[in-house]
Amino acid sequence: MTVEIRTKSVKPLSNSFGHLQRRFGDKPATRYQEATYDIQSSANFHYKPLWDPEREMFDVRRTAITMKDWYALKDPRQFYYGNYTTTRAKQQDALDRTLDFVEKRDLLRAMPADTRALIEHAIVPLRHYEWGANTNSAHVAAYAYGTAVTSPAMMNTMDRLGMAQHISRIGLLIDGNSGESLLASKTTWTDHADWQPLRREVERMFVTRDWFEVFIAQILVADALVYPLFFQHLDSAIAAGNGSALSSLTDYLMRWYEETGKWVDAVIKTAAAENPENKALLTGWTVTWRDRLVAALAPIAQSTLGNQSEDAVAAVVAAFNTRAVKLGLSV
Repeated sequence: MTVEIRTKSVKPLSNSFGHLQRRFGDKPATRYQEATYDIQSSANFHYKPLWDPEREMFDVRRTAITMKDWYALKDPRQFYYGNYTTTRAKQQDALDRTLDFVEKRDLLRAMPADTRALIEHAIVPLRHYEWGANTNSAHVAAYAYGTAVTSPAMMNTMDRLGMAQHISRIGLLIDGNSGESLLASKTTWTDHADWQPLRREVERMFVTRDWFEVFIAQILVADALVYPLFFQHLDSAIAAGNGSALSSLTDYLMRWYEETGKWVDAVIKTAAAENPENKALLTGWTVTWRDRLVAALAPIAQSTLGNQSEDAVAAVVAAFNTRAVKLGLSV
């Protein structure tokens, strides 16, 4: 008896979902495309939101920015749930090894008492800044339109919780896992005069209705000033006299900021190029929040960087202005 095995190829009737075919044609789609494009709910809503009866549940009118196609605001990182979680898990493994290295050698507690006090005063309270950023990113994710924006905004909310936890672990490395630095940092954030201007601006974002303005205020402007000032300039000042133990822990924060910046820049650049009205709105919001936040950061910069504070703030603002101009804004 002979057995003949034949191979038979089956041609698929369709290479991708119908909504992707209508946008990209009948060809295989990437995972990012499948998880992002044209899956925003847009019709057949049963009820209007009672808290905003003039609009639909998902409504493009929740921002003054206009777009012909909201999916033009795509993420160049092409993050969707699968590759986002895989990427962050690998980064967390590497970060845990760094934290273990510093903890086993007690590198932060070996620093002079005044340096540990400076870190507790200037770095650990930023865990509350990250909590505020989490809330603001959640606002963007909730009220924006189009999965191209809402999906990475939701990932950003998770990232902010991770950053808050990472900064908390720096505090625990300073106080020997007693938690005293975390309690002190909360009091510093809520009561210390140096921090109240920044706290006020974060809370002002809480009551800003336009989600795109919140995106500009928090994710473009505030992060572009806070991250380089604390994790680059202040970190360098501390490292100059105490070694690189703290830098090894803040390095990830700056790398995350640079990675996230690719998404932020793509969104702003595309929206600004859409029409002159968008560019004018984005420029106005950017200038307003930049000036507010620069003034808000001045007290904490002065108390932590001393006579270097003016140069540090000026360098951070100059870098931000250069970046904004490249995005098409007239700042």
